[in-house]
Amino acid sequence: MGTILIALADPTRRLLLDTLVEEGLASATTLAARLPVSRQAVAKHLIVLEDAGLVTGRRAGREVLYRISPEPLNESADWLAELAGRWERRLTAIKRAAEEGSP
Repeated sequence: MGTILIALADPTRRLLLDTLVEEGLASATTLAARLPVSRQAVAKHLIVLEDAGLVTGRRAGREVLYRISPEPLNESADWLAELAGRWERRLTAIKRAAEEGSP
């Protein structure tokens, strides 16, 4: 989970993921043309995303085409939703205790 959250922490990597959602399949060159960063920077960000399991790449001739790998995103969303639910229950209990203790 840590590598996924670290990968998602960077706004450029989130923008890459958004772009891949729109494109479906894209090379680092195609992605760099749509973003305000160099192809080399995109390639480095893609390595981080690939290491976190958020994208997969496959060779197509001289290029590597990347696509979203949704499973880690789904697992992260599930974990965050469960964490949010626990916090909500704690806050509800605190609110209830405060209201019951009021004169």
